[in-house]
Amino acid sequence: MEVETTLAKSIDAASENAQYDAACKRVLSDKYVLAWIMKSCLDEYRQCTIEEIAEKYIEGQPSVESIPVNPDETNPVIRGLKNEDKTITEGTVVYDIRFLAYAPGTGELIRLIINVEAHQNFKVGYPLIKRAIYYCSRMISAQHGTEFTKSHYEKIRKVYSIWICPAPPEDRRNSITRYRIREENVIGCVQEPEEDYDLMTVITICLGNPDEVEPDGILRLLSILLSNETEDNEKKRILKEEFAMPITETLERSLDDMCNLSIGVEEKGRAKGRAEGRAEGRAEGRAEGRAEGRAEGRAEGRAEATIDLIHNLMESMGFSLEKAMQALRISEEDRAKYTERLAKQ
Repeated sequence: MEVETTLAKSIDAASENAQYDAACKRVLSDKYVLAWIMKSCLDEYRQCTIEEIAEKYIEGQPSVESIPVNPDETNPVIRGLKNEDKTITEGTVVYDIRFLAYAPGTGELIRLIINVEAHQNFKVGYPLIKRAIYYCSRMISAQHGTEFTKSHYEKIRKVYSIWICPAPPEDRRNSITRYRIREENVIGCVQEPEEDYDLMTVITICLGNPDEVEPDGILRLLSILLSNETEDNEKKRILKEEFAMPITETLERSLDDMCNLSIGVEEKGRAKGRAEGRAEGRAEGRAEGRAEGRAEGRAEGRAEATIDLIHNLMESMGFSLEKAMQALRISEEDRAKYTERLAKQ
């Protein structure tokens, strides 16, 4: 019975984290949020206004993972673009947010995806940049039979893979890095049209403390949006006053979902810690004094409850120790303590 209860709680915790992750992606798929990302990171849109990008250049409504677009949206569904890319030999890739956009001045369509690792460490057991390049490659190869047929490679569209990392390592915080194909003459002097080889670009956006970056930049905007510490109403105020962003019903609902799910996960953890802390505190209090026992019991109870949750995520979900602590939002200063305690068990 205890095993079933523990597993059920682990599944509930994982489900809540997945729901929170989905809410984050819905927030990031808002056209005005995407417009800020595009203007800040993509050369094609540097000279455009946020309004132009959102209303003129993004085609249809961006598609979010396997979650359908809300039926009350007035924008048309994006045409001919799915979030699942499946081949017999290479397997299936599911993109978090995927959409088409027109390139200013040319009217050409370019393909963009944004992948959000909202609950994973930047270091996930392999170089994240290699996964991003693989996604770009898949988006290019998937154009055969849709954008071009036979040997008409001149019709290949440019692709972007943009990765937003809310919890990167210290040395990557508050940074935006771009990786793309460049022409280099080893011998001789040859010059091909840039549009013929500059076909894929990877961009990593690593967030940090929103108070340590420029006040009206993309790093502050995304850090505020994905923050667990900024209250819902404060987020909406900042979006309106600092970034002149319209708060649609869909965006407001997604922000509310993020806030509620974050509070729910946090409150359940606190409740479990208080309950186990009181129980152990009473037992130790009888031997060493009620006041000291309750204090130590609460602290130990919270620690044991957290260790149980870490164990459960590692066993039931296959998480690494670091990934489990990241999912539970354990602070950097407490991670060493839990790592040491787990090593002794």
